[in-house]
Amino acid sequence: MGGSKENQDHLDSLMPSSNLQGCSRMEGIKFMKEMTQSNRRALSNINQNIMEATHKPCVVNRRDPLGRYTAQTVQHCPEETKKLSLLAPNSSYRLDCEITDIGEYEDVGDNGIPVFVKHTEAMLDEIDRLEEVEMEDVEEPVMDIDVSDTKDPLAVVEYIDEIYEFYKKIENTSCASPDYMAGQFDINEKMRAILIDWLIEVHYKFELMEETLYLTVSLIDRFLERQAVIRKKLQLVGVTAMLIACKYEEVSVPTVEDFILITDKAYKREEVINMEKLMMNTLQFNLCVPTPYVFMRRFLKAAQFDKKLELSSSFIIELCLVEYKMLKFSPSLLAAAAIYTAQCSLYQFKQWTKTSEWYTNYSEDQLLECSRMMVTFHQKAGTGKLTGVCRKYSTWKYGYAANMKPALFLLGSD
Repeated sequence: MGGSKENQDHLDSLMPSSNLQGCSRMEGIKFMKEMTQSNRRALSNINQNIMEATHKPCVVNRRDPLGRYTAQTVQHCPEETKKLSLLAPNSSYRLDCEITDIGEYEDVGDNGIPVFVKHTEAMLDEIDRLEEVEMEDVEEPVMDIDVSDTKDPLAVVEYIDEIYEFYKKIENTSCASPDYMAGQFDINEKMRAILIDWLIEVHYKFELMEETLYLTVSLIDRFLERQAVIRKKLQLVGVTAMLIACKYEEVSVPTVEDFILITDKAYKREEVINMEKLMMNTLQFNLCVPTPYVFMRRFLKAAQFDKKLELSSSFIIELCLVEYKMLKFSPSLLAAAAIYTAQCSLYQFKQWTKTSEWYTNYSEDQLLECSRMMVTFHQKAGTGKLTGVCRKYSTWKYGYAANMKPALFLLGSD
């Protein structure tokens, strides 16, 4: 519970200094509550005095049958006495204060209200105000996103946190360098963008799993980082990378002939097989790397996602797959920023909970640079020659995610 020094000084002025010396704020509040209860007990004592007065006999004049008046002593009936005794405290009720005539106080306000009454009301108002401040200072709790999966053996709740700690540890060493194109003499960033945009359409046509697309892009970038390629072989590298990814991720794998047909028979079967050998040897058969998709599944769970948020996040992150400049961001940061940007686009205000921050290890400020670039890509989606992602997410199957409004307000935020 936070409070300023002025609030404490005001609180101190409402109570006697002798009672406040060496006391904390919580002790002061406790003192005020005890003082209020003491005043209420004093009122009960007044009520008791009234009750005792009603139990005494009284003398009344009554007329006899001859018309004469005689004085008689009258006692209260048992029923009335019983009713009144219920309202008064019993003999064992102890009081810790005495009743003082209010007329003895000379310090009375303009409206005839004693000062101590005003002080009591002011102290009660101060207590209410401090309780409201305490409620406002309560932080948003971090939810346990795995509590509902404790009985699901596939969720591996017992060590899921350790798995993602390992992914975070190796993600930077398993990604391609953001400036690897400097080592290529015959291809450039635009050629890579054309290849990835085309592979996204191939992935959609073959109805492959989402993991396959992300692994394909990772294989291409890591291979091109280590091996110089001429532009005539760049498409061959792309289809071969998707063939390898399919063998790793898919249950039903497209054949080599299927990939040859999709390239309009630009390559022969032997060329595909030889390129597969070259890529696997160059990468040293290291296929198990954390991609943005791996992190996005976990981070979506922390965001308490629905289908609309899932498709919107996938749309934004696939726009980033085409862009070579996005290689400077780690896979986990791309995933977190995509979800943050999608939430901002759907709700049109900043949305990043404590639970998301906890499980992603990224604050809202850390996501802003990447998120603003994503908003720019979203704003330009559907224009130019590279429209594969936009056309894919303009279908019913993908929830028309490409039609959502970009979070342009992020571009102008500090």
